[in-house]
Amino acid sequence: MAAKANNLLRSTLKTQIGSCLKNAAAYRSFLEHPLKGLLVARLYNTKPSLQKEDSDLKDSKGFKGHDMLAPFTAGWQTTDLHPLVIEKSEGSYVYDINGKKYLDSLAGLWCTALGGNEPRLVAAATAQLNKLPFYHSFWNRTTKPSLDLAKELLETFTASKMAKVFFTNSGSEANDTQVKLVWYYNNALGRPNKKKFIARAKSYHGSTLISASLSGLPALHLKFDLPAPFVLHTDCPHYWRYHLAGETEEEFSTRLANNLENLILKEGPETIAAFIAEPVMGAGGVILPPATYFDKIQAVVKKYDILFIADEVICAFGRLGTMFGCDKYNIKPDLVSVAKALSSAYMPIGAVMVSPEVSEVIYSQSNKLGTFSHGFTYSGHPVSCAVAIEALKLYKERNIVEKVKSISPRFQDGLKSFSDSPIVGEIRGTGLILGTEFTNKKSPNDPFPPEWGIGAYFGAQCEKHGLLVRVAGDNIMMSPPFIITPKEVDDLVSIYGKALKDTEERVKELKSQQKKQ
Repeated sequence: MAAKANNLLRSTLKTQIGSCLKNAAAYRSFLEHPLKGLLVARLYNTKPSLQKEDSDLKDSKGFKGHDMLAPFTAGWQTTDLHPLVIEKSEGSYVYDINGKKYLDSLAGLWCTALGGNEPRLVAAATAQLNKLPFYHSFWNRTTKPSLDLAKELLETFTASKMAKVFFTNSGSEANDTQVKLVWYYNNALGRPNKKKFIARAKSYHGSTLISASLSGLPALHLKFDLPAPFVLHTDCPHYWRYHLAGETEEEFSTRLANNLENLILKEGPETIAAFIAEPVMGAGGVILPPATYFDKIQAVVKKYDILFIADEVICAFGRLGTMFGCDKYNIKPDLVSVAKALSSAYMPIGAVMVSPEVSEVIYSQSNKLGTFSHGFTYSGHPVSCAVAIEALKLYKERNIVEKVKSISPRFQDGLKSFSDSPIVGEIRGTGLILGTEFTNKKSPNDPFPPEWGIGAYFGAQCEKHGLLVRVAGDNIMMSPPFIITPKEVDDLVSIYGKALKDTEERVKELKSQQKKQ
């Protein structure tokens, strides 16, 4: 029955989609199609998935139809398939409940930087749990770990001076908080109309109401009545996909900066509060900034007194071969969001770093009002802070930035050696983060039919061979733990190559079938 429904959906939309997908603008339009949820959920995650059928499980009961409303998961996957249930982690590897071992090339969700069983992080959590498992930071009460971590973060971030740290539980909460802080700041300065935020197409800043609005991914908006009206989106800085014929990276950056300035002038500079950007865009497909991009963007926002927010949730603490993405791209932000590798994901924690100029205004306003009425029960949770303090110690003691610099050429060059594959449009990355985009005829404007599920097929082949990757349509993303060894990099590259060869054969089969129709 499910197969018949799937075939019907394919045949109904095939004609529309085939012509629609010939150019990037039409593709963006397709993503906003009212049936996109049905189509993409079914077709980007169809047969190639290795998520278990009943016959594959040692435990005949399995977990199909489990009780969790799973994040970023279609309902049919929960209903029809058994989830991949991870039971144990060790270094760069995780193990499922059947004992199968996988090299985790995404470090969980871009976050387990120190691998899966770092004893010092476990010991830090255990010691704090035994001493003080919880106390809050409201009403001028707090804990020593939260104070120590705030001090350590301010000393670690050197791209521009930061004065205060506000703790959250995630990157989503951090970016949600950024909006409230900026609004509070502008209200205090008597600028009640300076409230709009500019983010970028294909950006990812979280999934709360506000952070999802900031994100430039249509799936986060569809049927959620988002984005909120105060959020504007400017160009995605993906040179390979969006540059004009003959346009250099520098010229592309100039055009995007001009477009940003025109958007600001159209809306009115007096209405634009802040611009938010990831140094390297993560979930949007691992998109690196083109040459001179951030220099030119920063000049525009500074010209119109617009705050710059650096979303360092993925890039911070060594991912790019620098302690922060801001260090790599000479970004001088007014506010910064961090999370993920802050605790190597051993405990939930995020943070917002605030410049002196902004924090002084916030302090002054809170004095007038009697309090600063924002915070979370778990802001600065002592166990999370204790683990984060130990993680920062480990990054420095083990010179993680230099380790990433040392291992990343092996990772980048090994995977980019497959760039000549006829189904690979682009392989892009820096440090220990990399994306692969599959396209037909190596063209950014000629994607494979979505019903072919090329990215999902590749991901399934990786999983079969013991490698977990992030699949998003026909984009594949990797961000392995910082502690990955040369041997593990070689294994990762080898499995990638096997999966790519299998996928090339799959594409040949599908093209052959297409010709016969």
